[in-house]
Amino acid sequence: MAHGREAWARRLCHLDGKDSLTHMVLQPIENFGRRVRSSIEGFGGLVRFTLSIIEGLASVRTWTRGERLSRQLFFVGTMSMPVVGLTGAFIGMILAFEGYLQFASIGQESRLGGVINLSMVKQIGPVLAAVMLAGRVGCALAAELGTMRVTEQLDAMRAMASDPIRVLVIPRFVACVAMIPALSVVSNLCGVLGGYLVTTKFYDADSSAYWRFSAQFINGYDILSGLIKSVFFGGAIGTIACYKGFTCDAGAEGVGRATTEAFVASFIAIIILSLVLAKVLNDIDLMINGGVQSVFN
Repeated sequence: MAHGREAWARRLCHLDGKDSLTHMVLQPIENFGRRVRSSIEGFGGLVRFTLSIIEGLASVRTWTRGERLSRQLFFVGTMSMPVVGLTGAFIGMILAFEGYLQFASIGQESRLGGVINLSMVKQIGPVLAAVMLAGRVGCALAAELGTMRVTEQLDAMRAMASDPIRVLVIPRFVACVAMIPALSVVSNLCGVLGGYLVTTKFYDADSSAYWRFSAQFINGYDILSGLIKSVFFGGAIGTIACYKGFTCDAGAEGVGRATTEAFVASFIAIIILSLVLAKVLNDIDLMINGGVQSVFN
């Protein structure tokens, strides 16, 4: 009888060991599958949220009533201009410092303005403005709407037959889309001015040649392409930030996590959109102009 109990105990231990080994093997697979499913569900929720925004844009009277839109335009645009302008100016100066010696080594320092200014208006200016907007405005929108969700203000609006997307989200989305081109222009102008001051005042390059080569190398399509990119950036920032706020978890920790995720997701979206739009807009430029004009021509 004792021998039978010992054999049964050994068998149980053997089964427990096999179950433990199986658990160790399958647990990482289960965790990976859970993350994949969560990511797919999150992307689906973002798509539905975006479609709700597009549908709600038709209710113009709702999201323009009172100060709903004007307050957001001031917060997104006017309040962001100082930091965007300051950052753009320093980026332009850095480009001038880094590029001048390279151009001076081949006697082409006067042509540096074309490179700096094209880089600013076509790529760096819009991306820089978008990153600043994501950091300053996107995080604020996610925190504000997340707090409203945690304190059940969104549920109270729905109980009173008021659509929180049309009242809260669309004014913020429109403000991001409408104001980021202006912020990009500010970033471009400050970057161009910063590069000009370093190149002509610090390094004593020819001022007239700086502007002449800049005008020769940059055309209207280059400026327009940068503004087109900024519109897509603003739409992505407004949508992602509001979505993260609307879907945040309960508590202060949930709001903080939503704020962080809003900036990270917006930054990734900006980089991906910048890559895709650079390819598409450059192909369109190639079809229109038939080639690339070199700064050394």
